[in-house]
Amino acid sequence: MNPTRPALLVSKPNRRVSKPKRSANPRPAKVSKRKAAAPAKVAASVDPVSKSEKSRDTILVAAARLFRRQGYAATTLRQIAAMAEIKAGSIYYYFDSKEQILDEVLHLGLLSVFEAVKKALKDAGAVSHRRRIGLAIEAHLVALLEASDFTSANIRIYGQLPETLKKPHRPLRKAYAKYWDHLFLDARRAGEIRADIEIVPLRIFVLGALNWTIEWFSLDSKDAVLKLARRTELLIFDGVKKA
Repeated sequence: MNPTRPALLVSKPNRRVSKPKRSANPRPAKVSKRKAAAPAKVAASVDPVSKSEKSRDTILVAAARLFRRQGYAATTLRQIAAMAEIKAGSIYYYFDSKEQILDEVLHLGLLSVFEAVKKALKDAGAVSHRRRIGLAIEAHLVALLEASDFTSANIRIYGQLPETLKKPHRPLRKAYAKYWDHLFLDARRAGEIRADIEIVPLRIFVLGALNWTIEWFSLDSKDAVLKLARRTELLIFDGVKKA
C-alpha cells in the first residue's frame, strides 16, 4: 500500500463491551461491543471464556496488522482469518462484520495512546509545563511506534473511511484533542509559550508531526524513540534558530 497521509489522532469514543457469557453450547459466545483496553495476552486455559477472549484478541491483532499494511477496503475477512490462523467462518463467533472489527481496532488504537499520555503525566507529579508537554510527546511516540499495530492502523486508515465509520470515534478523538489543548493553554498562561501562539493550530501541527513518524522513523530501540521525543520537544520550544 502506498503511504497515505496519516489521520490526526485528535478528534473521535465509545461503546463498551460485555464479557462473553458461559454457556453449555461449545460455540464461543460472541462479544457484542468493544473492550475498554487493548487485547490481553490470555494464558492458555481449559476455561471456555479465556479461550474465547484469546481467539477474539488474535483476530483483532491480525486485523490491525492488515489494516495498517493495506488499508481497510483491501482487507477481507478471509485474509484476517488466515493471518489469525482460524477458519474464515469462525470470525462470526466473535464479530458480526468487518465493520465491527474495524470499530474495535480504531477504538483500541487511540485509547492506548490516550491512556499512555495520561499515565505519564500523572506519574510525573509537579513538573514544569514544558516538561509535561515533553512527557506527553514521549508517551505518544512510544505508544505509536512501539506498542502495536492498533495505533498506527488508526492513523493510516481513518482518513480513508466513509463518514458512517468515522462518526462513532469522534468523541474520543475530540477528547484527546482537548487534552492536548489544555496542556498548551496551561503552558501559555504560565508564560512558557508565547502569548500570540494559537492553541488549536499548534496542537494540529504537533500531533500531525508526531503521527507522521510512522512513515519515516525506523524503530531500533526505545532509546531511539526517547531521543526522537527530546528532539521534538526541543524543536517545539526552541525552534531551529541559532542561539
